[in-house]
Amino acid sequence: MDRGKFAAGVALALVWSMPAWAKDVVIHDGRMIEVESGQVREKVSIVIKDDRIVAIEPGYVAPAAGGETIELTGQTVLPGLIDSHVHITQGWHKIDPIRLAVTRTSYQDAIAAVGFARNTLLAGFTSVRDAGADINVVVALKREIDDGTIPGPRLWVAGPALGPTGGHGDPANGLLPEFAELPHWNSSLVDSPEQAREAVRRLHRQGADLIKLMPSGGVMSIGDDPSLQLMADDEIKAAVDAAHALGMKVAAHAHGKLAIDHALTLGVDSIEHGSYADAGSYKLFRQTGAYLVPTMLVGMKVYERARTHPEQLNPSTAEKALVIGPLLQKNLHDAYAAGVKIAFGTDTFGLSDHGENAQEFALMTGAGMSAIDAIRAATLNAADLLGAGNDVGSLRPGHYADLIAVSGDPLGDVRVLEHVNFVMKGGVVIKAGGKPL
Repeated sequence: MDRGKFAAGVALALVWSMPAWAKDVVIHDGRMIEVESGQVREKVSIVIKDDRIVAIEPGYVAPAAGGETIELTGQTVLPGLIDSHVHITQGWHKIDPIRLAVTRTSYQDAIAAVGFARNTLLAGFTSVRDAGADINVVVALKREIDDGTIPGPRLWVAGPALGPTGGHGDPANGLLPEFAELPHWNSSLVDSPEQAREAVRRLHRQGADLIKLMPSGGVMSIGDDPSLQLMADDEIKAAVDAAHALGMKVAAHAHGKLAIDHALTLGVDSIEHGSYADAGSYKLFRQTGAYLVPTMLVGMKVYERARTHPEQLNPSTAEKALVIGPLLQKNLHDAYAAGVKIAFGTDTFGLSDHGENAQEFALMTGAGMSAIDAIRAATLNAADLLGAGNDVGSLRPGHYADLIAVSGDPLGDVRVLEHVNFVMKGGVVIKAGGKPL
């Protein structure tokens, strides 16, 4: 064995696994974006102790004795980014999802997710909310990241989405009826308030941080209609009440207006997609304080696939995608103009690669958002939606030392966020000079 390569491998493993305890670091920023005010400060020092920011100082200050200085004087520094809607265990966008459902195991998903998590972190996303995965796989992934065993973003996880038989989250849709009898495929199906309440409590026991509901039909599923509400109000309410009683937030996949409006009225914390929302829906968003997570990247990807290669999708998906894709952009434009709170989310699961998350920014500004508000959606707003605004989403004393740096000015061109040069998570440098460490 090449001893040099072996030593390098050991060193890399230590970088990933060792926490940043008893470490003083000062980062010299050329420019720093204060996401709260939208102001850009020049020549600023970020003072870090262990895994937290302890001070933001004007000018370039020296670290404490024995401390380290990181020079980012030619870069623009901003908080680590947050994607509020990913599926970190899913990929393989060139393979038929029906085939995957009956050939791929959760063990394979767990192994592949290690690479997906690493790619997401290297792209500058230091926190993500996983909105649907095998609960055992995604909780294990979260815990191993937290323990420093593998690299990845901070994870908030939902486990499998809860929805009705025949709805968007029914794994047996599009398959032979016999598959509906598989016990592990029925664990996320809820067809009564009692089942919804029990499912929420079970997921909490298994380690979920939030609950994902499927009130409406979807695009990638077969045979259901995105414009219709498929989950009954009493089922939604039982799930929301049970989740909130346990301190968990609730995300609702909802395309149709009826599902959006009812889910908002019943107390969900965010609407994912929101395609058919209208002025009345936006009023409910403002009244309830719920967030819209617009997920335009996935909408654009599936729309382009349906337009150029419909044979790669099942006919039901292709037909729906051609309608829903353009609606997502219109919805974000109208919701933003109406003062709805927006949180960044891509719905990355295979149609876009893990690590391409920042492509959502250009779609957001293309729909009418200002660059600073798009960045706030992926920092302050997303942190608030996670319930973690005291830890992530901003560069301020007391927060985790999660930050990124880019060349150029993202307030002038948000696409520079697609090319992150420097990533720090919890005081540990993950990427520098555009290369992983």
